[in-house]
Amino acid sequence: MIEGDRELGRTVRRASVRAVPRLIDSIKVGLTIPSQPWSSDAFDGCLRISSPSKKLALIGKAMVVGLPLEVVAFRRGTAQTLALLLFLFVSVILVQNAQAQEEDLPPEVPDTFDLKTARSYALENNFAIRQAVEQIEEQEGLIVEVKAQTRPSLTLDANYQQLDENLTEVIKGITEAREDDWGISLNLRQALYKGGGIKAALKAQELTRASARLFLESTIMDAMLEVTTRYYNTLLARDQIEVEEQNIELLEEALEDARNRLKAGSVSDFEVLRAEVLLANAKPALIQRRSAFRVAIDQLRQSIGYSNYRRDPDNLQKVPEFQGELAYRPATFELESSLQVALDNRSELRRLQLIEEARDAGLEIARADYRPQVDLVGSYGKRRGNFSSSFDDAPEGWSVGVVASWDIFDGAARKGRVRQARSQLEQSKIESDSLRLAIEVQVRQAMSELQEAEELVNAARKAVEQAEEALRLADSRYEAGAINQLDVLEARVALTDSRTNRLEANYRHIIAVENLRRARGEGRPELEE
Repeated sequence: MIEGDRELGRTVRRASVRAVPRLIDSIKVGLTIPSQPWSSDAFDGCLRISSPSKKLALIGKAMVVGLPLEVVAFRRGTAQTLALLLFLFVSVILVQNAQAQEEDLPPEVPDTFDLKTARSYALENNFAIRQAVEQIEEQEGLIVEVKAQTRPSLTLDANYQQLDENLTEVIKGITEAREDDWGISLNLRQALYKGGGIKAALKAQELTRASARLFLESTIMDAMLEVTTRYYNTLLARDQIEVEEQNIELLEEALEDARNRLKAGSVSDFEVLRAEVLLANAKPALIQRRSAFRVAIDQLRQSIGYSNYRRDPDNLQKVPEFQGELAYRPATFELESSLQVALDNRSELRRLQLIEEARDAGLEIARADYRPQVDLVGSYGKRRGNFSSSFDDAPEGWSVGVVASWDIFDGAARKGRVRQARSQLEQSKIESDSLRLAIEVQVRQAMSELQEAEELVNAARKAVEQAEEALRLADSRYEAGAINQLDVLEARVALTDSRTNRLEANYRHIIAVENLRRARGEGRPELEE
């Protein structure tokens, strides 16, 4: 029994040795195999290492980095050989999975980031845009499905039946009893006339495809507006942090000055305490600004479709340097021309016009049910003979003909479908009129917001100039002893507020310009066919 087990072990071992080169070639992990022929002795010379764990670790390292395996001794028996092969197989799977996961990861967080990069990345990764692209692909599939009605269909039919003897009619000398029946045929059907329904369906699907492309246009424009808005929102949060930090620096200087004056005996403890209170009250605002900056970054990341940070410490906490500034740039638009440009350019309005035409074709499809349908049919096949069940003896042949059908009465179902199609057509017309009014209101609202932003920018710019001058006078008068410290601190707080208001006014002006351009239908993307 023991000798038999040894012989069986040697047989399994030789089979495993012969399988190793084929396994290595198939998994292609970059291992360098000795060029001499594989044999049992050669495989016994593989990996002369006393520790099995070190032996497997060396194999795994070689597989991952593509290092050659040096030929050393290995005399551990069949179990170790099979374990080695299993380890090789599992390691390859793990390496391939790791590589696939690495390819699925988003790109590294860059050191610098600008609006152009954000918009370009969003074009490829924004989820709304990707979904709109897939809707076009879905529509292409529907067109293929409709076109299939104009092409011939080919089917293979076969049947087999086991018959009860009581169902077989026997005519003496002519027919005999049959226990079964079978047949096989290849059938062809080509539509010749469908009442105009196929032509109308093709027209409807082509129009729907064009409307899907216009929907993609509007989706891209909406996504670009969202990315632009959130990018400037990030810049606003960044600059607000800088303003709050400047405010805290001024308050710290004031506190230090109050302490020095206290040591000199020119002020009381109350002045120092008041400076400390103002400094403490300013710090929560800075904390809130920093939180708003983090939230703005994540919202921007959502808009551009950056699905996840790489799971390593550097990228998980990395914040790029955002390029750009909230600068005021004058922009002039006229209401009358803006309204006309919007009605001419807006993809949504042209999309509804195409949908209206498609629903008109849908009405024709419904009316086609009132007309007859004609098909060309043909077949070639074999069926069981009357005197033999043999396939070779079965008769075979072809047939061709024309089939026509005309529904005379269907319980008013066709009338209901026509009524639905006519209502859908009217709904699309109402929707187009509603959208025209909505576009007009949107343009007027955007013009109003732009006018408001212009006025806020002018007011905020003047307020900053006045606050800076007020602080300069307060500092000089404080040095002369004409006013107390509270007046100086109030002037510094007023300067911080005016700077914050100017940032927000510039931000609102930028966004108002972008909203008006979107309302006018500017910046339409050029889509590939």
